Amino acid sequence: MIYKSAQDWRDAEQKKVLLFGMSGLGKTHISNTLRENGDWFHYSIDYRIGTRYMGEHIADNAKREAMKVPFLRELLMTDSIYIGSNITFNNLAPLSTYLGKPGDPEKGGLPFAEYMLRQRQHRTAEMASLMDTAPFISRAHDLYGYDHFVCDTGGSICEVVDADDPKDSIMTALSQNTLMVWIKGSDTHTEELIRRFDRSPKPMYYQPEFLLDSWHTYLDETGKNESSVDPDTFVRWTYGRALAHRQPRYEAMARWGVTVTAEAVSQVATAADFVDVIATALEHPAVPA
Repeated sequence: MIYKSAQDWRDAEQKKVLLFGMSGLGKTHISNTLRENGDWFHYSIDYRIGTRYMGEHIADNAKREAMKVPFLRELLMTDSIYIGSNITFNNLAPLSTYLGKPGDPEKGGLPFAEYMLRQRQHRTAEMASLMDTAPFISRAHDLYGYDHFVCDTGGSICEVVDADDPKDSIMTALSQNTLMVWIKGSDTHTEELIRRFDRSPKPMYYQPEFLLDSWHTYLDETGKNESSVDPDTFVRWTYGRALAHRQPRYEAMARWGVTVTAEAVSQVATAADFVDVIATALEHPAVPA
């Protein structure tokens, strides 16, 4: 790890961390707190994916829909209107909407082949965005004058790295440039995340092998075909499986850094609070269960 002790961390002129874990446990809360209350640059992986690497895909998809409307088609064809994505750190809806859900087109579902294409696009974009972390650390310091840096990753980071491989290129690059911090939730958090997702199911990126297995298992168990699958029902069914699938992958990643609890993170109100939480984690490193 780039900080060998709690004192090393406290004394560091440049504090560089990468937050990972399930979506909804506080990564963006911490990142926003650091950006607003301290000299921290906030690098959002999902924002980078949705702007630098998938921005054209997202905009083209919106234009494709607009071209179905004669009034908008004429304006687009004459360059009279502009259609773009207004993605922000706190509103990633353009990215998730583009990813979509497979199933019945009458219910907003995508053909499974198109869905898988968009999943592959996301995988490529996420890997590239993660590898952009080190250049952004330099950019944040040299161009904007930020001493400290927080990388806010998406919940799917564990799907694009192999933390059990000591030579994994992404894990190596990230751990050499940041302190990797797992925000670990409890069983209660997991239950609440499932309830929250059930109320508002959202598109997600999944590891391809996991997704294909889930899709075929769901079709077999329900007796449905591709065009009769309710998109929301499928992603709800898949979500709980995905959390269980991701847990050991997060645990493997945690061996490259430190672990903090979601409870501790929820109490962070200032940059100083965060420094204390990380110092405690470095003083009392825990081996993930």
